[in-house]
Amino acid sequence: MGIKSRKRSEEIVLYIIKVIVAVIMFTPIVWIVTGGFKTLTEFTTSGSIIPEKATLENFRYIFVNSDIWKYLRNTFILMFGTTLGTLVSSSLVAYPLARMEFRGKNLVFGIIIATMMIPNIALIIPQYIMFGKIGWLDSLLPMIVPAWFAYPYNTFLFRQFFRTIPRELDEAAIIDGCSRPQLFFKVLVPLTKPIYATIAVLSCVFWWNELTQPVFYINSDRWRTMTIALMTSYMYTGGNTFVINWASIMAAATLMIIPPMILYFCGSKYLVGGIKTTGLK
Repeated sequence: MGIKSRKRSEEIVLYIIKVIVAVIMFTPIVWIVTGGFKTLTEFTTSGSIIPEKATLENFRYIFVNSDIWKYLRNTFILMFGTTLGTLVSSSLVAYPLARMEFRGKNLVFGIIIATMMIPNIALIIPQYIMFGKIGWLDSLLPMIVPAWFAYPYNTFLFRQFFRTIPRELDEAAIIDGCSRPQLFFKVLVPLTKPIYATIAVLSCVFWWNELTQPVFYINSDRWRTMTIALMTSYMYTGGNTFVINWASIMAAATLMIIPPMILYFCGSKYLVGGIKTTGLK
């Protein structure tokens, strides 16, 4: 077998593996989407992915019998508040760690990296007690405010990306009369759009799907997010028994899938570029 034939065979095998993996990955998503168009009876009794008789009743039920617009509003507020805070704070902390020289810089960076080893779930109880004492429980503040104090992982990504930019740009800008803030905002920020887009997409998707922290901090319906609503708002009582309306839950889950997909397709170019170049130096 020639080299070209062997290479062709390897490409075919690799293609088949990719198709199989894609089918496995997308089957649950297809099942969720099609489940939203089934009746509750068909969803619980039929094993077929394709609905026998598609219906929009589940989507009508969501918009008529629940406060979905309120849940979407709360989720968007949480997502944008935390993402904006992450981008601003993490980049500002990463800038001196990557572009400036000062005593203890490596120690500070080491401490930041060390905090990544602490599981977030281990911090929830002490944070719950602290936020309860200052009156922030049952609101979005316990999740939005900490994002404005630089998450370690995002700080690490910003620092690594900043280090890929030649130092000569800093020297040229300072010679031209730029101050440190001007150097950051007018020189570095325009050159680091890929990493900003990467972290923005990752942060938006994370907070759009986050369940653990909203469940801990939000007690009432006022600030309920979509993830909590999926557990509590699309269920009903049938007669004297409690019945979970799985078909409506699938319809709501289908609506939740749309924004992350749009974010990914809009930012995929920057997302790939940011990940590829973050650790080059």
